[in-house]
Amino acid sequence: MFEFQYVSHIEQISESRWTALMGRENPFTRYAFLSALETSCSVGMESGWVPMHVMVHRAQELVAVMPMYLKTHSYGEYVFDWAWAQAYERHQLEYYPKLVSAIPFTPIGGKRIGFSDRLSVEQRQQLTVQLGDYLGQLLEKIGGSSWHHLFHTKAEQQLLANAGYLTRMGTQFHWHNRGYHDFDAFLAQMSSRKRKNILKERRQLLGKRLSFRFIEGQDVNLSQLQHFSRCYQATYYKRSGHSGYLNLAFFTELVASMGDAIRLLIVSQETEQAEQTTIPIAAALYFVSEDTLYGRYWGTLVELDGLHFETCYYQGIEYAIAHGLQTFDAGAQGEHKVLRGFEPIETYSAHEIMHDGFRAAIEDFTLQEKRQIAIYMEQLRAVLPYKKA
Repeated sequence: MFEFQYVSHIEQISESRWTALMGRENPFTRYAFLSALETSCSVGMESGWVPMHVMVHRAQELVAVMPMYLKTHSYGEYVFDWAWAQAYERHQLEYYPKLVSAIPFTPIGGKRIGFSDRLSVEQRQQLTVQLGDYLGQLLEKIGGSSWHHLFHTKAEQQLLANAGYLTRMGTQFHWHNRGYHDFDAFLAQMSSRKRKNILKERRQLLGKRLSFRFIEGQDVNLSQLQHFSRCYQATYYKRSGHSGYLNLAFFTELVASMGDAIRLLIVSQETEQAEQTTIPIAAALYFVSEDTLYGRYWGTLVELDGLHFETCYYQGIEYAIAHGLQTFDAGAQGEHKVLRGFEPIETYSAHEIMHDGFRAAIEDFTLQEKRQIAIYMEQLRAVLPYKKA
C-alpha cells in the first residue's frame, strides 16, 4: 500500500512538499531549519549525522515525510542510550551505526512524521507498522543495531506503541502562562519564600549596568549575529571542551530564511568611561511559534552571578507574558528550573532494537525507567513554588 524511500538531502524533497506535510508551526521541523543544518555542514558525514530523510508514497502521491539520520555516535540526541551502547560493546557487538528520527541537537517536542491530511487514523497506523518493516530492512543492509524516534508528539507515541515499538518516557520543564499581565503577577502566585528567592537572584545583577534587548530575526545584523556566535562558542567550550555543534554559517542561514521565528536577546553592559558607552557581553537565541517561546542557545563573554538565569529564564518569562505566549520551553533537563516556576512535563521516544536478547532487556529497562520517572515527576510537582490551592 505504501512505498518508502530515503533521500540524502532535504532539497530532494523540496520545501513546498515538505511544508505541505510537516507544516510551519514548529520552527524546528521547518524545511528551512533542517536545510540550514545541511548547507552549513552542521550535519553530514563529518559530524556523524548523515541525512536519510524518509519519503512515503501511495499511488505516486507523497503522503508522509520523516526527518532521519544515520548516526555513528549518540551525541546531540538528549535521549540517552550510552548504557545500551556500552552493553553491546561488553558483548563484543556493534551498536553503531543506528538510525535516528530526530531534529539534530534539538530536544524539542513536535511532529516527527508529517502525514497527509488525506490519511485516516487507520491508514496512519498501517503506515507506521510498514515503516518499521522498511527501517528493519535498512538496518540489516547497513549492519545497524536500532532505530530511535525522539521527542515526538503524544499522538505519535500512541501510533508507535500500537505498532509494537518500545516506548520510553522522559521529562522536561516548561513554564506555563496562566494569564499573567506582568512578571509581578507571576511572582504573586508563589509562596513568599520562593518569591523572595527569585527577587534576590535578580537583584544580583543590579548595579552591573546591564541592559537586555530582544531583536526580531528580520532586524538582526551580521555584527550582532557574530557577537552571539562568539558567546555561544566560548560558553560551549568552557562547558564541554569544544566550540559547539553549530556554526556561524548555520545561524546566518537561519536568520536569512526564517527570521520571523527568531528572537535574539543581546545583553550589554555600560562602561565606566565618561561617555557611558555600552558593549555587548552576552546573548541568547530564542525561537517563537504561535503560542510557544523556545529558549535554545546562549553564551557569555563575562562571568556574572545570576546572568544565566536572568538571560535564559527570567527574560524569557517576561517576553512570553508581554507577547501572550502560553508556554516557555527553556531547553532540556535542569530540575533547578522547578523552583523558578517551570513544571515537569512528559516527553516521549520510541525504539526498535534488532537483537532479540537486547530488545527484551531494553524493554524491561524502559518499563522500570517509566515508573521511576513518574515518581520523580510527582516529587518535583510537590516542590513547585506556587501557593497551594
